[in-house]
Amino acid sequence: MKLTLRDLEVRGKRVLVRVDFNVPVEERDGKIVITDDTRIRESLPTINWLREHGAKTILMSHFGRPKGKRVDKYTLRPVADYLHTLINQPVIFSHDTIGEVPEKIVAHMNEGDVALLQNLRFQPGEEANDPKFAEALAKLGDLYVNDAFGAAHRAHASTVGITKFVPKSAMGLLMEKELRYLHEELDHPGKPFVVILGGAKVSDKIGVLKALMEKADTILIGGAMANTFFKAQGISIGASRVEADKVDLANELLALAKKRDVKLVLPADAIIAQEVRAGASSRESGQLTPDHGIPDGWQNLDAGPETIARFEGEIAMAKTILWNGPLGVFEIPDFAKGTFAIAHALARSNATTIIGGGDSVTAVKHAGVADKMTFISTGGGASLELLEGKELPGVAALTDKH
Repeated sequence: MKLTLRDLEVRGKRVLVRVDFNVPVEERDGKIVITDDTRIRESLPTINWLREHGAKTILMSHFGRPKGKRVDKYTLRPVADYLHTLINQPVIFSHDTIGEVPEKIVAHMNEGDVALLQNLRFQPGEEANDPKFAEALAKLGDLYVNDAFGAAHRAHASTVGITKFVPKSAMGLLMEKELRYLHEELDHPGKPFVVILGGAKVSDKIGVLKALMEKADTILIGGAMANTFFKAQGISIGASRVEADKVDLANELLALAKKRDVKLVLPADAIIAQEVRAGASSRESGQLTPDHGIPDGWQNLDAGPETIARFEGEIAMAKTILWNGPLGVFEIPDFAKGTFAIAHALARSNATTIIGGGDSVTAVKHAGVADKMTFISTGGGASLELLEGKELPGVAALTDKH
């Protein structure tokens, strides 16, 4: 077990908190607007706990991919301004990440104050996990808290290196919650345990599929990754996106499911079109079998009505559901029906529903049912690695409880 925020004595202390404020933004009328503030809101319990307990809170995050250089469009200034509106108190912004500017700011902070450092990735030492940069960061605080689950699978200076230069490192409240649901809850899931995996690539989910076959009763496969399984079963996929080099692997996974007595359900039909665009002419494929596949020039872009009905039936019986990856090109309304139907089926179910990061989070939000889910993860890559059973470097580096 690792130390948690509640194990620390923080009053009057400078507490460095690694958060994940890598949020989507767009420019409107010359102003940067945050289009999804989930990650910022999810860090509020930790920030507010520290404020209430009299800490001097110094937040640090990455934002975008500036590749170790100062790039104006990746400044965290708009995030500081936005956070100010959420906590109803000024957020002191440091234009530099390390050195004289933040050192002066921190020296003048009072108990309950909150500061945000400039983008960690403006410094080449961050992604290189450079000890000198990690030490310079550590100099700004007395204690360290990692609440950036979305970055916990990366061994960077602000997630791993820094822990060597502070007396105590603990996990924040969000990190604790993520590990509770994605680790402890899924170690002993209520049965039947149904896993829904979608998205584009089988290769991204191999480790997850193998690990979850140890625990799941049923695995529902959707999205473009289903095409590789179709090909493995001799079903024609037309011009659909496929990982041709993973067909043998798909066969292996089908055999493994049989051996483990896991029900692996593939789409029965699809919505197909010749072009991936809004307004493209589309139709139902009919039952997909080795004798009746997807015609040449057509692509599988969404789950068909029979697939939706079959998946809804499995969801209705489940006690625990984990969903990672959409069932179609849901960004285009014409091909969003399958993904949204699944989101609504989860909302109606009495199961513990866990959304494992990435596009599935966007999907449940667009479907308007995010508030009906038991837990929504803030980390895409990190949640996949955790589900695979891998140790996350950002968690492993924290101080052990005695």
